Amino acid sequence: MKNIIYLLLFTLIVSCQTQPKSSIEVEGELKQWHKVTLVINGPETSEWAKENPFLNYKLEATFTKGEKTYTVPGYFAADGNAGETSAEQGNIWKIHFRPDEAGIWNYKISFRKGKNIVVIDEENLGDPVELDGTEGSIEILESDKTGDDFRAKGRIINGGKGYFKFQGTDKIWIKNGADSPENFLAFHEFDQTHRFTLKKVIREGEANPKDGIHKYEAHLNDWEEGNPTWQNGKGKAIIGALNYLKSAGMNSVYMLTMNIMGDGKDVWPYNDYNERYRFDCSKLDQWEVVFDYMESLGMMKHFVLQETENEVLLDAGHTGVQRKVYLRELVARFGHHLAVTWNMGEENGPAHWTPVAQTDDMRKAMANYLKEINPYPNNVVIHTLPSPDGQKRVLTPLLGFENLDGPSMQIGNPYQVNQHVKLWINESEKAGKRWMVNLDEIGPHWKGVMPDSHDANHDTVRHHCLWGALLGGATGVEWYFGYRYPHTDLELEDFRSRENWWNQSTAATTFVNQFPLESMKANNELVNIKDAYCLAKEGEIYIVYLPMKSKNAKLKIKADKELSVKWFNPREGGELLEGSIKSVSSGNRSLGNPPADDDKDWVVVVR
Repeated sequence: MKNIIYLLLFTLIVSCQTQPKSSIEVEGELKQWHKVTLVINGPETSEWAKENPFLNYKLEATFTKGEKTYTVPGYFAADGNAGETSAEQGNIWKIHFRPDEAGIWNYKISFRKGKNIVVIDEENLGDPVELDGTEGSIEILESDKTGDDFRAKGRIINGGKGYFKFQGTDKIWIKNGADSPENFLAFHEFDQTHRFTLKKVIREGEANPKDGIHKYEAHLNDWEEGNPTWQNGKGKAIIGALNYLKSAGMNSVYMLTMNIMGDGKDVWPYNDYNERYRFDCSKLDQWEVVFDYMESLGMMKHFVLQETENEVLLDAGHTGVQRKVYLRELVARFGHHLAVTWNMGEENGPAHWTPVAQTDDMRKAMANYLKEINPYPNNVVIHTLPSPDGQKRVLTPLLGFENLDGPSMQIGNPYQVNQHVKLWINESEKAGKRWMVNLDEIGPHWKGVMPDSHDANHDTVRHHCLWGALLGGATGVEWYFGYRYPHTDLELEDFRSRENWWNQSTAATTFVNQFPLESMKANNELVNIKDAYCLAKEGEIYIVYLPMKSKNAKLKIKADKELSVKWFNPREGGELLEGSIKSVSSGNRSLGNPPADDDKDWVVVVR
């Protein structure tokens, strides 16, 4: 009996050894909008190899279906499981593809080797690597996802009329997110993540190395069984933080991908703080665990690629080898996600604290490269300085530029939000390319949105920033926390510190998303109340924000029929309610009184 067992084992071993191992394997759910990964057994190398795998090997796959073609960049993935093993070496290379149609997709691999080949756009450059020219096909089925999961709805793109849309549909998507902490990815359970500085004097607003990096322990209990982790339970707190933000209605997170020399000095994709050409395979795999989970929650990744302090760190601001290899690695790993905004830099432009900055030509070259290497429709924006003069210096030369989708507005004076959102919408329309204008940071820089413990009602921010932005025509909002109150921008540990605010922001963004925003324009002059805001499609629909203690509000109406009048509570949300006047006709008409609390702010819908 024992001899028979040995014979069977020997036969099994020989059989396994003689079976050819597939050189290309396909991973993932083969469905529309899902991540499909080609796993390639390629050259054995390492992050530190003399022949740099990030620079001197170029892996791509061209996917075709009918007239559709996507050329997707690939990347070195160490042992293919580096997020779990922390491996730095191996022979696994990967390509992530997001099919936007069901059916048969054909692919062809290009895999070549040569000096700096990854940043040179020239066909058949270098020498072919094994598997170069390999072809195959995959059959994609319809998605089975539902709800807010982006895999149920598709890719979020610039709809061309000032708003995000789901690709191939007329459905608008309004951003409602967290701008703080900007160093969201400075999480202690990511590999090789710590705070680095040689400075002995830390200015106000900078992160102090003695304070440590994010642990998000307040959100450990928000992690749920079945949620992802890595390395035997790591990551629960950051996943729990995302669960909380989702429950509060947030659908976007702003995050720096590289803040070397910046305020935090604790986020970088490289395998060393002082490295510029080599990447940390395990850290980036762990980031991807978080990003994949955000996809399932329906949350946008807002990648901020640099800070004002480091915008000339790579190639002295040019799009040369350092910048290209940096951008290409991020696109290869994360560009497949269905909701991504690529932000060219926080506070881009010369400021008194950093007078050396990128030029207009440098910004355009960077935007061009981002659009060029990303195979999918994607959103490229630029974050502004807080002052009107700083915004004009950077944004005016970019008006009409085809590869910029809009500004990521930082507005230092909260009372000027509506004015400046309208300004850049109007300027971009005059230049022939309507921008998506997002409000992504409010001032003063030391204050932002204070915690509920210091500003429970958030009256000023709700009035001038939230409703000022949305009724000015903004396509979304994200909220910054300043640095003089608990749970600051760089040191936030508990997102519940602004729970009242999340509720108000979610109520507003959800409410406006039901209207035909693309055909509406800001027109405050239609209302007789100071500091009231109005977004209208004249003759059909008017959304009017009335500040606190508004009396005798009147609206100029041009309509050939009676319009109904309903009231919305911007402090608490809820259903539309009737006030003292049920309908109005053409003319300068009184809106009457709200259903309650006539000394509070209200939103009136006339349609």
